[in-house]
Amino acid sequence: MAVDLLTKHLSLQELSDREPVRLLGGALYLSLTRNSGAAWSLGKDYTFIFPIIAIGVLGWIAWMARTLRSAPWAVALGLVVGGVTGNLLDRIFRAPGWFVGHVVDMFSVFDPYGRVFPIFNVADSALVCGVLLAVALEFTGRQRDGTRALPDGRRSATDREDPPAGGGTADRQPAGAGDQSDTDGGRRERA
Repeated sequence: MAVDLLTKHLSLQELSDREPVRLLGGALYLSLTRNSGAAWSLGKDYTFIFPIIAIGVLGWIAWMARTLRSAPWAVALGLVVGGVTGNLLDRIFRAPGWFVGHVVDMFSVFDPYGRVFPIFNVADSALVCGVLLAVALEFTGRQRDGTRALPDGRRSATDREDPPAGGGTADRQPAGAGDQSDTDGGRRERA
């Protein structure tokens, strides 16, 4: 997210009132634009809806994170959170006004004006990479709890459930209490 904010700041500072800058033989252009919609300016008349969707996505990810036990899933969801947050900040704080701001985009591939591919920013890249990683994890059966699903939906025999996070009776027994051998055939009297 910090890289996104920095590139947006530098783009506004260095690319305003300037023709697109050609890089890598025309494979990449730095072309400042303010986007009121989504990719290809879709939904540009409904700018107010994008912050609502973004806040919903962030809430959903926060809810899912409670059971997250997988490093690859943490990376995927972290990229999505960074991308959504970077663009949400633009929507909330940039002109033309609160919650209807335009997102600052600056990278264009193969065309300076986004006719081949939409002009994008670092947040967009993080968001897309996070979603693609999440899709790949789903297709390979990697679960958010760190287990792998078999093709028939069962969990792999090598997967183990995570131990409970405290509160069980085993957590409260003094050391050595569970080590006593059973001498009465499993029938113990309770005091």
